[in-house]
Amino acid sequence: MIMESIREIFKIGKGPSSSHTMAPSKAAKMFKEGHPHASSYVVTLYGSLASTGKGHMTDVAVLEVLGAERCRIIWEPSIFLPQHPNGIKFEALDSAGSVIDSWTTFSIGGGDLSDTGERITRNEIYPHNKMNDILNWCQDSGRTFWEYVDLHEESDIWDYLREVWGVMKDSVERGLDTEGVLPGGLNLSRKAASFYIKAKGYQGSMQRRSMTFSFALAVAEENAAGGVIVTAPTCGSSGVLPGVLYLNKRSYEFSDTRIIRALATAGLVGNLIKKNASVSGAEVGCQGEIGSACSMAAAAGVQLFGGTTAQIEYGASIGIEHFLGLTCDPICGLVQIPCIERNAFGATRAVDANMYALLSDGKHLVSFDNVVEAMKRTGHDLPHLYKETAEGGLASIIGKV
Repeated sequence: MIMESIREIFKIGKGPSSSHTMAPSKAAKMFKEGHPHASSYVVTLYGSLASTGKGHMTDVAVLEVLGAERCRIIWEPSIFLPQHPNGIKFEALDSAGSVIDSWTTFSIGGGDLSDTGERITRNEIYPHNKMNDILNWCQDSGRTFWEYVDLHEESDIWDYLREVWGVMKDSVERGLDTEGVLPGGLNLSRKAASFYIKAKGYQGSMQRRSMTFSFALAVAEENAAGGVIVTAPTCGSSGVLPGVLYLNKRSYEFSDTRIIRALATAGLVGNLIKKNASVSGAEVGCQGEIGSACSMAAAAGVQLFGGTTAQIEYGASIGIEHFLGLTCDPICGLVQIPCIERNAFGATRAVDANMYALLSDGKHLVSFDNVVEAMKRTGHDLPHLYKETAEGGLASIIGKV
């Protein structure tokens, strides 16, 4: 068994970052449970985790668990531990201030932790880890991707995906109803509500495209404000898949059952990317976040509209192929600019990939597996300043607040 449950792709929690808030919060809880009687704690953040930690509210997430009066945070943005760019060290101190125990771990993307910096597959249930092998299985058996998921997951996966879909819908609707300025210092105004009202004035394809923008923006803005969202596959890219699914639910009246099956296919696509490359912006840049989310949403959309397994694979391939090389360059380290806007454009790109794949016969030269491998190599070749450090690209031009 070599690939984990799709539950690991869809995590429910607070934004704005699966790497910078969800995972450090989880790590802090684990360390506190192991040292409940420590007099105080010291937490050291390294590399990308330190560079953009304040903008991502890493300190807030850690202090909520360990207590501001008992915990001191040290920021080391210039120190990159060799195992992974997102390093974090916990130290438990006694009443005399002596260290009684320490633990170094790494936030490796999607809310996951690893003491080695390498992704260790847990809850291994799938016998394949390549799209081509799964595609061949589907075509030989006459089944589709969601049926492949159904065969290998526990039966309660559908209850979990129904909960995931509920949280996604709630995050869209909260975002559409909320106005004002996002926290963090950029004084960035929310746009989803006004986009939604303006979209109602259009008709046909123009309205659907405008609605897609508003739905994706709604979730991305909720994430940036620290609201409850679903990683899909990360917090920073959490608006793409819900934006597309909510659009299709509203515009074409797909049943919740069909939406949830599409979620299963999207989770499978995200799993394959996570297994064979990365969904961490700190590791491979934004191509691993927005590119992966677009790929997942494109695959889900093709399935909803009755595409073949070959067309679904093609849609997933298109979704990520045209984000290759996308850098992670958040201004001031906040998951706001260009992150929020990228969610909106990632969602519409997924809709385009969906349509393109459905117009084709599903045949193409560059397979999904090839594109994922190219993304992995591209990400590893990117200088670290373009991978969630807020030191390159847009972040370096605009500066810091």
